[in-house]
Amino acid sequence: MSVKYPVIAVTGSSGAGTSTVRVAFEHMFRRLKINAITVEGDSFHRYDRKEFKSVVAESYDNGQCRPPSHFGPEGNHFDKIASLFQEFGQSGQGHVRHYIHSEEEAEQYGTAPGTFTEFEPIPEGTEVLFYEGLHGGVVHGDVDAASHVDLLVGVVPIVNLEWIQKIHRDVGQRGYTAEAATETILRRMYDYVHYITPQFSLTNVNFQRVPTVDTSNPFIARDIPTPDESFVVIRFRYPKRIDFPYLLQMIQGAFMSRPNTICVPGGKFGMALEIILQPKIERIYEASLQARGVK
Repeated sequence: MSVKYPVIAVTGSSGAGTSTVRVAFEHMFRRLKINAITVEGDSFHRYDRKEFKSVVAESYDNGQCRPPSHFGPEGNHFDKIASLFQEFGQSGQGHVRHYIHSEEEAEQYGTAPGTFTEFEPIPEGTEVLFYEGLHGGVVHGDVDAASHVDLLVGVVPIVNLEWIQKIHRDVGQRGYTAEAATETILRRMYDYVHYITPQFSLTNVNFQRVPTVDTSNPFIARDIPTPDESFVVIRFRYPKRIDFPYLLQMIQGAFMSRPNTICVPGGKFGMALEIILQPKIERIYEASLQARGVK
């Protein structure tokens, strides 16, 4: 962790909704006039899209029972995530790159979809590093990314809802078949259990969306439950620091389910996110200004 140059990370599985939270953070950074850089977790994949497909196919040909996935260490540079967090926290510097997801991004960055840009230095004057992706709090062997994060936020729907969202996204936006999306879920399961879910025990705040409609068979679901068909369960790692009466007063329909947990209607998620996190960001940023001697 660092006082001068804070690292804020939102971590969550593929299709969990971390991109929506990223937009909310960018709004808060803009309102607070914080010069932040956004780093995408996909930029730390070990292989580009073509290489990864080849590696997976080769693993099947070789009879491997557990092919690599984007959730595990075989498919990612965990060490580079932790190193970037540590370097930025110490000096406000580091090198980042982009993973190109689409044709639109290809036009912007001048390289093909499914590939990476070259590593470039973080711009001078960057005050906060904001990570959004799969492994913001990953711990594996000697790698401990979570130890370098000043505010770690988890975004995780219950697993059936997560699968529904992933299948719909892969089929509707990426052109996969439902069978191919399901196969990916199965291939990732070991890494999901060992490298994704443990992070949610380390988060400062965890947001979990829980539908109030039947999602018992996610592989045949025709649509994604809407926010109004769900609640968001918010768990705080350090509940003594939280003004729960204030939150219950400010968020209509909220209630406490445990001494460290508050539940809010799904439609209030964005509001709850900003009410809870903006004061935390303000405190972190004010401390960084003081540490850097900035008035």
